[in-house]
Amino acid sequence: MQIVENITMEEICGKKFQVRLIEKADNDKAAFTHFLHNQNGYSSVALKKGAVSHFKKALKYKFPKESISNKIAEEALQGMLFDYRNEIPFPHKIKTKFTFIDLFAGIGGFRMAMQNLGGKCVYSSEWDEQAKTTYFHNFGEIPFGDITKNETKNYIPKDFDLLCAGFPCQPFSIAGYRKGFSDKGRGDLFFEIVQILKEKKPKMVLLENVKNLKTHNDGKTLKLIYEHLEKIGYYVKDTIINTAEYGNLPQNRERIYIVGFLSKDESNKFHFPKKTKLIKTIHSCLIKEKAKDRYYYNDKPLFQYLNGEVIKQDTVYQWRRKYVRENKSNVCPTLTANMGTGGHNVPIITDEFGIRKLTPRECANFQGFDKKYILPNIADSQLYKQIGNSVSVPVVERVVNQMMKAIK
Repeated sequence: MQIVENITMEEICGKKFQVRLIEKADNDKAAFTHFLHNQNGYSSVALKKGAVSHFKKALKYKFPKESISNKIAEEALQGMLFDYRNEIPFPHKIKTKFTFIDLFAGIGGFRMAMQNLGGKCVYSSEWDEQAKTTYFHNFGEIPFGDITKNETKNYIPKDFDLLCAGFPCQPFSIAGYRKGFSDKGRGDLFFEIVQILKEKKPKMVLLENVKNLKTHNDGKTLKLIYEHLEKIGYYVKDTIINTAEYGNLPQNRERIYIVGFLSKDESNKFHFPKKTKLIKTIHSCLIKEKAKDRYYYNDKPLFQYLNGEVIKQDTVYQWRRKYVRENKSNVCPTLTANMGTGGHNVPIITDEFGIRKLTPRECANFQGFDKKYILPNIADSQLYKQIGNSVSVPVVERVVNQMMKAIK
């Protein structure tokens, strides 16, 4: 029986196998989807082994009466690789200008920006299973899991140009406990990045975090980050960037961007992007039609506090637990991960149908995600969390574009 002739990519990554792929992911499943992206020179021995292992299981599921050897699985896998790009909503560009790894990948904000510039992702890692689902729906790839485990890091390729990471911000956030590196399990994840950089030595590194990292512990935390990066050979720069001022997106979102180069000459050539005029308004991001009823407060207890306060259709308001705050700058306040949990910082607008919260799609628009970006059928609370934790895509794109200019 010629298995290659009896199985298609649609059956593996389409409806029949999609549920099986986005269940709680193990390394073989992640390796399988990574291999499909990176079969042309970027795949490691470990990646190929894991991909064949998972594909063998998939073939046994489809052909339970057949004897499936590793050789048969590998031949079938190779026979169907050519058409994988057609199954992905956001494939990388055919001509690769640089390679990168996507750590703490979330839902792929870094990846989308990099791919827009011709970057090719050769490894991704994310521990949150719901975020992996969203990532898979858009990039056809399941990120590897816990980056603190050697078995996860072993899949990172030897050679790539750039490491990007929006490492967990809660330990440094004003809204959190501000424990910094003392926050076990989150604050110390920066040192996993350092370990990877020390071993792999990519040309560039790009890190993103909350603005408060700049002043955390009287600046000692950022100083420590510099010391660790410089110790392994990187020349480092940082700046605070507001999405509304640099990304032409109407969101007041200040984040620190840390850039490092192995070459001093390239570091000297690098300059952060200049401010750009904000042309878009909040209506560039809001949907035009009536939102689903569940987003409106008209028949909810909170309505009594919002009615008479939320009155302007060109303004995004916030419910601040006890009062309504009007954002007079005519932009959206910073989107946060707790938007879907109610209470503090919920962005609210009024339209001709009533007073409501922003929808997940609108939040994705305020972060600069492509209109075609897929928000899968998972809980709204998870989508709000994912988007609030993400980066503003156009801002990352502008920073990386400057980095590419510096290494030419």
